[in-house]
Amino acid sequence: MTDAHAAARGVGVVVVAAGSGSRLGAAVPKAFVPLAGRPLLAWALDTVAGVPGVVSVVVVAPAALADPSGPQWSGVTLPVGARVVAGGSERTDSVAAGLAALDPACHVVLVHDAARCLTPVGVFERVVAGVRAGYAGVVPGVPVVDTVKAVDERGVVTGTPQRSALRAVQTPQGFRRDVLEAAHAGGSGATDDAALVEALGHEVLVVDGDARAFKVTTVDDLAHAERLLAADPGRSPAGRP
Repeated sequence: MTDAHAAARGVGVVVVAAGSGSRLGAAVPKAFVPLAGRPLLAWALDTVAGVPGVVSVVVVAPAALADPSGPQWSGVTLPVGARVVAGGSERTDSVAAGLAALDPACHVVLVHDAARCLTPVGVFERVVAGVRAGYAGVVPGVPVVDTVKAVDERGVVTGTPQRSALRAVQTPQGFRRDVLEAAHAGGSGATDDAALVEALGHEVLVVDGDARAFKVTTVDDLAHAERLLAADPGRSPAGRP
């Protein structure tokens, strides 16, 4: 089998690591904040490297940190052949930059937030399986446990959606490459890539997410991630090879 054929059957992953992380109050961008002695990005890439079928990885970093030989990258192991590119001012700009740098033969593309650094491999596999089953887009999600209110600009409640029909969406989000490229060519400003794909009229499937795929946004989130790692000998610093 040629490399081109392998890539066409394989998966490309864009790891978005360009966020500022202002709510963490750290001196470095969020993806480079240490978790158990290594950047959040390092933990995310460890998982990506273990996902079956991945043949191309692009990390989208802040422009000032786009050189992987820099000191902030200490502790980060890039998957073999991975590329690092500079992100843009908006998330959609960063994803578009990563997508453009992926191996063009990859027909399945995952977009993953580095801040969801403890997402299990099984979530990636479920998303890939959904795309390969024929869906244009697939996202992992978990049931919403709180009652959610829709409000107007004054803060007055306009409705109460049925909780059973709601999902809190995570990453990685997976797409047919042609669909994702068309979505980014025709829209911007969305909080996730699935919204752009939905705007084109495509169906997006939700598969089971995982509580460990939470996004590290606050100091409390970081402390929670530390506790999860400490309870997992296989992933804790002491248990790493």
